[in-house]
Amino acid sequence: MRILLTGGTVVSMDPAVGDLAHGDVLIEDGVIVEVAEAIEAPDAEVIDATDRIVMPGFVDTHRHTWQTAFRGIGADWTFPEWAEAMHRTLKPQYRPEDVYLGTLLGRLEALHSGVTTMLDWFHCAQSPEHADAAVAALRDTAGRSVFCHGAGWGTTGSVEAEIRRVRSALPGDGLVTMAFGVRGAEDTSMDTVAEELKLAAELDLRTSLHVESEGVRRPVADLHEHGLLRDTTTFVHANGIGDDELRMLADAGASVSISPDVELRMGFGWPMTGRMLAAGLRPTLSIDDVPSVGGDMFSTMRTTFVVQRGLDGGLDSRDLLEFATVDGAHALGLAARTGSLTPGKDADVILLRTDDITVLPVTDPAGTIVAAGHPGLVDTVLVAGRVVKRDGVLVDVDLRALRTRLVEARDRVAAAAGVPLDGTWRPQPKAA
Repeated sequence: MRILLTGGTVVSMDPAVGDLAHGDVLIEDGVIVEVAEAIEAPDAEVIDATDRIVMPGFVDTHRHTWQTAFRGIGADWTFPEWAEAMHRTLKPQYRPEDVYLGTLLGRLEALHSGVTTMLDWFHCAQSPEHADAAVAALRDTAGRSVFCHGAGWGTTGSVEAEIRRVRSALPGDGLVTMAFGVRGAEDTSMDTVAEELKLAAELDLRTSLHVESEGVRRPVADLHEHGLLRDTTTFVHANGIGDDELRMLADAGASVSISPDVELRMGFGWPMTGRMLAAGLRPTLSIDDVPSVGGDMFSTMRTTFVVQRGLDGGLDSRDLLEFATVDGAHALGLAARTGSLTPGKDADVILLRTDDITVLPVTDPAGTIVAAGHPGLVDTVLVAGRVVKRDGVLVDVDLRALRTRLVEARDRVAAAAGVPLDGTWRPQPKAA
């Protein structure tokens, strides 16, 4: 099957390909085979990209989609309040079907807003059936997804058997692959951290690890001292860690995922963007959770941009596009397959409207995307050459029926947890 995207403004994110004011992209059997000003392909299905920016889909390196049913409920919460609400109050009431619906709608939302690749950091592992429900939901969407199976909030003991079980079902050659959400030394012993990293290496799994510093602990330095920094690990947030620790990560070839909207709103501290760049790290971007913030990459890029510009005047719009595409793909170990419009890579492509009144006239495509972009511009989305959104509408998705089921799941979980949904509930974290 051949598809020709024709007449668009091409932002390839590949220096060797460059950008084209008017260009074509030819896709064959799900793979990009040519990017040029004009391509002859008389036997191809033609998608008119006139008045569209053609660019690689966004890459979200850390999101907890199982929480989608409670969108917006935590807009005013601090991190301790979020942890009390989502993990200690609501999560115990989740059934596998609730996980399925939250994950399904969360992944569809990401696709709808142009996120073609997403790491789903799963820490609702109440049972094997809960994990299986999350995997099933990711498979039932058409996105490129990394199921990052975490130990779960407050989990003690070994998770080896469960990680092995899920790994056997996700061999790594499809659109849904697997990573291991390992625990840090603040959650478990250093011996357990070492065991989990050893298991990940044996199973050929990349790892992701939440980490931050409260000014006393030096979590990255501790890992470095024990020889546990890996080029296959993504560190999530990393607010407050020392500059020397950032250099340790850079020297190890590790990557970092920042969630600037959540980090600022929940009190984690300033996003580490500029300090990471100074240390030789390329930040990647993530949403984190939609009970607290919006679920689109446009908002995340904009927050990252304006905060760092306010702090030191650094960054330009092209930096943000790199964080959200090629750098994210690299962090997930998928740089050979996605992240840029490069011949030979899978065709993960989005088309953004330039004739929308909120952005016209588009003079600088990169600047417009970062400064004024929003999900309403996402006209068409392809994943591995398959059209999953066309003319602004997700393909083969009965959103009305799914919405009804999601609301029913939310109401049931909230009732079982004794949580009112009238905007009056404020979680009360228990003292440590």
